[in-house]
Amino acid sequence: MHHFRLNRLFNADSGRALDVAVDHGFFGESSFVTGIEDMQSVVSTLVAANPDAIQLTMGQARLLQQIPGKSKPALVLRTDVANVYGNPLDSHIFSHHVPNAIEVAVRMDAVAVCANLMHLPGRPEIREANIRSIMALRQEATRYGMPLMVEPLVMQDNAKAGGGYMVDGDTDKVIALVRQAVELGADLVKADPTDDISDYHRVIAVAGDIPVLVRGGGRVDDRTLLERTEAVLSQGARGIVYGRNIIQHEKPGGITSALMSMLHEGASVEDGLRTIAEAAS
Repeated sequence: MHHFRLNRLFNADSGRALDVAVDHGFFGESSFVTGIEDMQSVVSTLVAANPDAIQLTMGQARLLQQIPGKSKPALVLRTDVANVYGNPLDSHIFSHHVPNAIEVAVRMDAVAVCANLMHLPGRPEIREANIRSIMALRQEATRYGMPLMVEPLVMQDNAKAGGGYMVDGDTDKVIALVRQAVELGADLVKADPTDDISDYHRVIAVAGDIPVLVRGGGRVDDRTLLERTEAVLSQGARGIVYGRNIIQHEKPGGITSALMSMLHEGASVEDGLRTIAEAAS
């Protein structure tokens, strides 16, 4: 099936996309709300910065879609909610998808929906719940021609030092979960960077012809972020899905412009750093 909606996600010249994830409030963790307390202001700032897409929940998508005109960023709709990010974890953990998510996505004129595929050590029931969600979403997404983005998320043991939400960038683990996402019928894969970023071509290879967009994860300095972006793009990634590294940045417009120039114009890391430095706050 050709997914016509993706024509509004990927840049027509570069074939790449920047999706800014602002769906963190869905998960009920207080630390995730830092920098996005005022969602109306956040969405307005991002629209002005003009990434290819903004990733929102069904409760916040209207803030983007009510803006008039044809040139605003596309909508990617988050479809599932979980409580797996706390430290310590709740005694009962869960993951559920919105039952009518595809219908909501069609009504909201989304270009894609996004759902998790999580591997938590010792908690296989969460992975099972995610698989059931993906299969249910896949059925409805096929019926309505809605692209399905699956987010393979390999997590470390919550009990390790530091605890809380920490990803595991082990290449083999990332590859295995990405491949499962493809086998489950993903139209797009949103995957973590590997600890050894030079390995990322292996993630791209195992996904085959399914576009891979790379997650940003926790906050890092600008040079690290841009160097990582350059590395994954050079190995075949079709885009990036960054959240906190944009919305918690002191110059969200500047970092967005820098990333867009790398994605669509082939700008270098140094070019990107100059763009950030020259941007207004």
